[in-house]
Amino acid sequence: MSEFHYISRNNLTVEQVRQILSSKQALQLSEKSKTHIQDCRSFLENKLTNTNGRFYGINTGFGSLCNVAISPNEIQELQEKLVQSHACGMGEYVPQEVVRIILLLKIQSLSFGHSAVRLVLVERLIEFYNKGFLPVIYQLGSLGASGDLAPLAHLSLPLLNKGELWQDGVCYPSASLLEQHQISPLQLQSKEGLALLNGTQFSTAYAVWCCMKAQRLIQLANLCAALSLDAFDCRISPFDERLHQIRPHKGQIKVAQAIRTLLKGSQLIQQEKINVQDPYAFRCVPQVHGASWDTIQYVQSVVETEMNAVTDNPNLFPETDAILSGGNFHAQPIALVLDFLAIALAELGSISERRTYQLISGQRNLPAFLIADPGLNSGMMIPQYTAASIVSQNKQLCTPASIDSIVSSNGQEDHVSMAANAATKAYKVVENVERILAIEFMNAVQALEFRRPLQSSPYLEKIISDYRKIVPPLKEDRILSTDMRLSLKFIQALNLKDYLLE
Repeated sequence: MSEFHYISRNNLTVEQVRQILSSKQALQLSEKSKTHIQDCRSFLENKLTNTNGRFYGINTGFGSLCNVAISPNEIQELQEKLVQSHACGMGEYVPQEVVRIILLLKIQSLSFGHSAVRLVLVERLIEFYNKGFLPVIYQLGSLGASGDLAPLAHLSLPLLNKGELWQDGVCYPSASLLEQHQISPLQLQSKEGLALLNGTQFSTAYAVWCCMKAQRLIQLANLCAALSLDAFDCRISPFDERLHQIRPHKGQIKVAQAIRTLLKGSQLIQQEKINVQDPYAFRCVPQVHGASWDTIQYVQSVVETEMNAVTDNPNLFPETDAILSGGNFHAQPIALVLDFLAIALAELGSISERRTYQLISGQRNLPAFLIADPGLNSGMMIPQYTAASIVSQNKQLCTPASIDSIVSSNGQEDHVSMAANAATKAYKVVENVERILAIEFMNAVQALEFRRPLQSSPYLEKIISDYRKIVPPLKEDRILSTDMRLSLKFIQALNLKDYLLE
């Protein structure tokens, strides 16, 4: 790994997470964070030694067992039993990139010094992160209150030499991997198991990943729209700055500007037009893409607040001599914005599929299905089916998770957020939208073959030229699933920095 990222009380941003991940920065606690962690731990130990107070989850049971007292000699056993009993995840593995973010966010939350864990525990989590030891976590099991219990229990198992760890993409039993590296298991002390399991880091990590991808998806959507506008012989007038200044939504203005920039110098956009107006999927790109852009910015602001939050329970305040039991583990803020983000991104896919549909419709001097000999050849007929099926799946995935709640823990946890389900659904929507855009990109570039010798903008022509090195024009039918996979890989690797919206 290269340089360090210092964990501190300074606000962590989505962009910083992107940089930490991409540059493989190691983590290190700031001296102030170490002091906050140690002061909070000392405060708790003093309370347990010198008072007879009953504190939830520290010397009591959990959930509906909160009134069951735990004797001092059972406090350590209580925390270890908590981690093991709550490791009830099922389903597919959480992607390792997301696990890395979960681990980072858990370290960030504990570093604020309101969770009463020992310094050695936080430093062990940092050691796991820096060595690339990523706990095996399952996607199913969290209700989003009292935090992401089951996933975070699986995150915590390797601290006890239990569970499994990924290293370099290979799954190992934790005990064997840690023994190989001469890392001894920790013995959890008072409050530590609860601090590890309470929290929204599972859902929030997915939200961070989705925000990182969303910033790129909006740029890819604008790129594909610009290609399709030229391919369908559309007008530039719907992107005139004057139109958007009189309906001044920030995203709408920025998208219109981006489209104008992408099409600057295009012979196609400048040629005389026969059609007076274009279909909404082309004409309303600023309004639709712009609304999604605005949503992404709002969602990211909520996510960044949560990234820098303390979300376990109870929380300790040494400076005011208080131990407070509350509900910061409730992931409702994240559940709502993940549902909102999924809807906004799905709309990018929905309007993209409509542009693809128009391109293959045989209108505006383009051949049906974008093939020179339709009939004998089906051309681009079926990729639109694929896009339509993915759009339909996104509509199903966009049914909000946050409107659901199921009572648990004998009624003690009587309203939950379902943020984890919102998170895993949003992840799938992100992947699906990228696939839909790859299909539009493939169709738009194919349609432009029938506009030659006229050229699109110099910028877009360079992208087309690079793309044609891996996907040749469609002259007659071939297996298009290969072209679609190559198109997806191409747009994923595109360097978009020259026209990122700021």
